[in-house]
Parts: sequence; structure tokens; C-alpha cells
Amino acid sequence: MTRRAPSKPLAVTTALLLAVATAFWSGQPSSAAGRTAAPQPLGVPFLPAPDPLHVTIASMVAVSMTVDRNVTIRLSDGTTRTTTQYTFTKLKIRSHMNVTQRAAGHTVTIDVPNEGSLGGYDSAGKPETTTMWGNITNVCVRVLVKICGVQGLLDFFGSLIPLTAGAEDFVGDIYAIRTVDDHAALDSTDNPVHLPGTITVTVP
Repeated sequence: MTRRAPSKPLAVTTALLLAVATAFWSGQPSSAAGRTAAPQPLGVPFLPAPDPLHVTIASMVAVSMTVDRNVTIRLSDGTTRTTTQYTFTKLKIRSHMNVTQRAAGHTVTIDVPNEGSLGGYDSAGKPETTTMWGNITNVCVRVLVKICGVQGLLDFFGSLIPLTAGAEDFVGDIYAIRTVDDHAALDSTDNPVHLPGTITVTVP
């Protein structure tokens, strides 16, 4: 059986949380994020699901990506994972983002065929921050030549990877994605996530 939602803009607190209620959290980041050995709660009760999301992005752009290795997070089943934390600034989707999760006898797919945002600029023009916890197996940037692979990028640029010219062929298995507006006022209604696309839920 397949249920398909009509194509319309999706927000992190609606589309993605409806798809996987424990996979995403849009609260403020912990000041100790990625800095201590203790597991990060990532905004209880919205703990990441133990089944990671398979994320692909054909083309994207961001001001930067930083990488913190050996970060321990707590999952919704009470277990922990030591994984990698990736932090993006002003992350925007240029074309085709696909998120798939297979768990508990069903498959949830979020497909964004064209442009979208996982944290670009707020209405005041301030940058927004997107954090992913998991394993990015591939991402390519063009400098003089096309360079692919997270480790290769780190070897080339160090811990800070500029993505202002764009990146392609992003592939990752991600436990959680959190996007926040670090500069938002208390009464702000800005939503840093805009993913115009469809949600499909497939069950046997």
C-alpha cells in the first residue's frame, strides 16, 4: 500500500517529524555539542531513530562544512552510537534531495525534485546552521578539478570545507538532522527548512 501526499512545501517540524517522529529536532543546539564524550540528547523526546535515514542530494551549496569525529549520540531505543557530526552554514538544495528510511516494516521516502532549503538565510538575512549526525560517504566539490569523498576533502582543505561554489553527489546515512536559526528573536516565526516535494509511505 502506498500513500502519497500532494506536492507542497515541507517543514522540518511537519513533514520530517511526521515521517520519522524521532529522527529530527529543530530546537536550539547544545553548547557542548560534539565537545564531550557524554551522549548528546539532541532535544528529548525527539531522539534519533536507530534506523538511519539514507540521504542523497544531487546538488547543494553552503558557506562551509565542518566535521567533528567520534561524537556519541543517544538513540530512541536507549542505545548510543559514536558517529560523526557535520555542521553546515547556509545549506541550500539546488536540485533533487531524497530521504529514505526503512524501519519497522515500512519505508518512508521524502523526495524534493528541485530547489529547497535546510537552513539558508532567515528573513533578516542572517545565516542559519544545519547539523547532521551520521556518516557522509560521499560529497564532491570543484576547485580546479572535481574532488570527491569526505576524507579527501578534509585532507585537501583541513577541518573546514568551503562549499560556496557548490557541491554534488552527496550521499550519507544520517541519524538526525537539526536546523536552527542562531540569530532568531524569541517571537520569530521563521522556518529555516523548506522542502517542496512529496512524502511516500510504503508498507508490505
